Amino acid sequence: MAAASVLYLVHSLLRYATFSAKGFDLGIFDQAVRQYALFKAPIVPIKGEDFHLLGDHFHPVLVVLAPLYWIWDDPRMLNIALILLLASAALPTYLVARGWFGHRTGMVAVGALLLGWPFQAIVNWDFHEIAVGVPLIAWIIWAMERGRIRLAVGLSAALLLVREDMGVTLVAIALVLLLRRRWIAAALTAALGVAGYWFATDVVIPHFSPSGDFGYWEFTALGASAGAAVVFLLTQPWHAAAILVDHPLKIALWLLHFVPLWLLPLASPYAILGAPILLSRLFNDRLNVWSPVYQYDAILAPIFLLAALDTARRIQAVRARRTRWPAQQAPEHAASSTTAAATARNRRWATAVPATALAVSVVGTLFFPQVFPLQRTVTASWSFDERVAAHQRAVEAVPDGVCVEAADTAAPHLVDRTRVGLNGTTDASRLSWLIIDDTVSELGGNDPLTPQEAFDRADRLGFEPVISDDAGLWVLHREVDDAVDASCAEYLRR
Repeated sequence: MAAASVLYLVHSLLRYATFSAKGFDLGIFDQAVRQYALFKAPIVPIKGEDFHLLGDHFHPVLVVLAPLYWIWDDPRMLNIALILLLASAALPTYLVARGWFGHRTGMVAVGALLLGWPFQAIVNWDFHEIAVGVPLIAWIIWAMERGRIRLAVGLSAALLLVREDMGVTLVAIALVLLLRRRWIAAALTAALGVAGYWFATDVVIPHFSPSGDFGYWEFTALGASAGAAVVFLLTQPWHAAAILVDHPLKIALWLLHFVPLWLLPLASPYAILGAPILLSRLFNDRLNVWSPVYQYDAILAPIFLLAALDTARRIQAVRARRTRWPAQQAPEHAASSTTAAATARNRRWATAVPATALAVSVVGTLFFPQVFPLQRTVTASWSFDERVAAHQRAVEAVPDGVCVEAADTAAPHLVDRTRVGLNGTTDASRLSWLIIDDTVSELGGNDPLTPQEAFDRADRLGFEPVISDDAGLWVLHREVDDAVDASCAEYLRR
């Protein structure tokens, strides 16, 4: 855990130092948590003028991170929070694996989890609220294995505070409880899931959303609405199944999740817990969410790893029953020896499952940075080139307490001292500074401008260059009334 945490931290700090961290998502979450720390609503200029972040996704759990900013109000504090959350998922994973197969298997499982590509992807994403759900889901599996059903239900309820789609995950947890004949707990968990999803998507998000509704129904391949999607899934399941494998990225996602684990998760009831998250991505209209380079897979990692070991445990139980009868017919000393040998073989076989995943991660980290981004840190491939120096000059040119629109890569370095948005997201009457990157095709955000559109807008608003084409970065300024700058500075005051 310590070694992985250090590796994660070094990678995160290098991303920040080289201006690889972005406003989407590090800057967004910094602004939200920073406002919570100031006892204010999570208004996030990077998302838009006066944009309330609970109108985008439902993640009130971010409030618990606010005290961290009383210690150090810096976006890198979110990197540290992310690392602690991921590392803490190792403990329940180890406890479950050790309970089934012993210490060695538990340790190998932890290594496979912490070095796996899903954790590498979310570390490379700097921060995301789904990280809070990673240890929670692992502890839920631990609680079910220990028969702590009330705890499992309580932790499941806590998942509802992580993200609106966790309500569907609670229904999946209820199905697993149902298979265990925990009728009351299953009914309660399912009811909480349905109610939580409704409350988040029909009440809270529409209330705060600029459009007045939940804007993330992106499953038009299934239907125009949730009801239409259910009808499609029930009446045309074969067409639905085809959608899950109709693109090379989707096939790659299946293979990366399940082949290193010998396809064993697919035979475990625990795989049900990951089904809503995985299937919602594969049914999604957006191609980018099918890719194995985003944060979405982190919460699936402990689920599928423990599901694979659960299947191994079940196979071991079947083997044990098959060897027990012949052993009973043998002399006592021979029977004991046979049973011990069989147990040792089964444990070695079970350990080989996470060992395979760990080996894939080691090889991937050394040679395949597209999926295993920690390769840049492990192989010391970071570069502090002229672009990094140009970024530093650009952000240093912007004074404190102003309203500025910045390049996506510059935004995280301005969140602690300015009211910063991305190009095109801010009320033009407030703007006094711009940073435009002309080396990219789009400047970031939900409705991104092209560099040319940003330059045309700057010209219309009367901006003049302060720094021109410094490795592709432009800093522009115009004078505004002192009262305007004062209103911008108020954003960061309690």
